[in-house]
Amino acid sequence: MYSVRVSKPTEKFPSLRTPETAVPRVDRRNFIKTSSLAAGALAFGVPALVRGQNLNSKLNIACIGIGGKGRSDTDACAGENIVALCDVDTGSAAYETQTRKYPSAKFYKDFRQMLDQMGNQIDAVTVSTPDHMHAIVASMAMKKNKAVFCQKPLTQTIYEARYLRELAHDRKLVTQMGNQGSATDGLRRAVETIQDGLIGQVHEVHVWTNRPVWPQGMERPDGEDPVPATLDWDTWIGPATMRPYKDRRKPNDREGIYAPFNWRGWQDFGTGALGDMACHTVNMPFRALDLDYPTEIEAMPLGQMNKESYPLGSKIRFDFPKRDGRIPLEHPHLFHHYKKIEHDAVTLWWYDGGQPDPGARGGHDLTNKPPVELTADIVALQGKVPDSGCLLIGDGGTVFSPDDYGTNFFVRRK
Repeated sequence: MYSVRVSKPTEKFPSLRTPETAVPRVDRRNFIKTSSLAAGALAFGVPALVRGQNLNSKLNIACIGIGGKGRSDTDACAGENIVALCDVDTGSAAYETQTRKYPSAKFYKDFRQMLDQMGNQIDAVTVSTPDHMHAIVASMAMKKNKAVFCQKPLTQTIYEARYLRELAHDRKLVTQMGNQGSATDGLRRAVETIQDGLIGQVHEVHVWTNRPVWPQGMERPDGEDPVPATLDWDTWIGPATMRPYKDRRKPNDREGIYAPFNWRGWQDFGTGALGDMACHTVNMPFRALDLDYPTEIEAMPLGQMNKESYPLGSKIRFDFPKRDGRIPLEHPHLFHHYKKIEHDAVTLWWYDGGQPDPGARGGHDLTNKPPVELTADIVALQGKVPDSGCLLIGDGGTVFSPDDYGTNFFVRRK
């Protein structure tokens, strides 16, 4: 168990690489030198509207990362012009499917070449790469004044997120992070319910998830396997320290050690369960309670910790102080558009993983959840505690959401 106290947010993180701006070459040495800046963030200020190359025309969109979530992100833009596709692996099923689906789109393995060669033909980009590349790809696109849709988690570091927030603001760009729950009526209604005071002041929040559904808690494997001819391993590694390519642990494993899915559990490439899912599962209480910077964080790992991968599970406490919030007035007028609300101090508990279970998906038993005395009403309602959920405990009742996105919720009044 270790504890971190946060007295005041700082803009300086000396352990981070010094960012550069130019990208003179495509080789790995210059990739690491020049690509260490941050990813597209929700812009503050007044961004310009995105417009196609010609007035009233469709947008020209380039999609970077077309496997996994990138496939659905690309297809979601199919109503516009998909002019370019980019992925480091031409041997995947997604490559075959998407290049056939969008035959007029130019294909690239390296996003830098794509942006350099097609920059004036692109209005916007989608970024659906592994986490460690979000900052790199989005920042280069934004410096070329492209609108950016970047998948979650937005960045690996706080520095990256702050940098790109400023970049979006300064260039007045339209940017968005992939957080589906934010657009749902259920989550918005839950936020309104809590802010209207239906359950009173909230002093305790519990959020849990079924993640990780990929391996964690492991050391880096020994040895090296041949890099597939279809995979650009150097570009996949990007700004991280080079390591040997490794394929599957066993011949019948569905996923590789790193690519295309299990990178999420490695500290160099992913952000673990918290980075992968908190933007969804904590979204509703974060917005409803106007959470900002915590004053204290205490993290307790489940299982062994190392410097290569995230622990098999974790329980984390975040303490937030008293704070003010604003909600829109139902009938705004010239001088007043918002109503001020005051929030008491609140503690948020995060749970992921469980005890080791080598035969289970993710290698754990999913037992890391809130105490049973807090979930008795949930069990009475649904017969069990769901694998993922969010519980807000207020003076006058509780709000419970049984899904990752807060799209459904239940209220219990005292």
